[in-house]
Amino acid sequence: MDVKPLDTARPLDVRCYNGAAIEPWLGHLAALRIAVFRDWPYLYDGDEDYEAQYLKIYLQSPRSVAVLAFDGDLVVGASTGLPLADESEAFTQSFAQTSINPAEVFYCGESVLLPQYRGRGIGHRFFDEREAHARSYGDYAWTAFCAVDREPTHPRRPAFQRGNDAFWNKRGYRARPELRARLPWREVGQAGEVDHTLTFWLRPLERTR
Repeated sequence: MDVKPLDTARPLDVRCYNGAAIEPWLGHLAALRIAVFRDWPYLYDGDEDYEAQYLKIYLQSPRSVAVLAFDGDLVVGASTGLPLADESEAFTQSFAQTSINPAEVFYCGESVLLPQYRGRGIGHRFFDEREAHARSYGDYAWTAFCAVDREPTHPRRPAFQRGNDAFWNKRGYRARPELRARLPWREVGQAGEVDHTLTFWLRPLERTR
């Protein structure tokens, strides 16, 4: 995707959209997912047709949210969330043998931000907005997200790679190795789809009611 030069003097504009109001922005979200997730650790070889189908889930969930970051008129980052109960079975079935009720979990989906816009606090803003959105309903006990598992010796791991664990822990999230999802997707340089395991990270959400 084409990106104009970064204007470091101009703050990014962050806006939230809910449910069906997300529809005009699906193309931007798809393009960001394809561009950002192509890199480590997802190595996702995405395509627009798959994205168009996958992202419809946010239009079908009245409580979904998309948090978009704009540089002028250009969408340079996006973050999504929806009730876990509205997600696919690949995610909800992970909670079948636990005491956590999926209806009390708000699931934070992807956060994607173009590399030249990182380091400006947008990652925190994405979490702030999604957590505030979940908290506004008063009936969620947890926020959660998934992170793909990659072995330390993976041959495509970049040298001196620093993960996001410290950032997530600072936000109050903790890895729950007993809660895992399995998803297939095409990896860059691989023929066909590859199965992946993702671990859930959970954070208790303070209720307002």
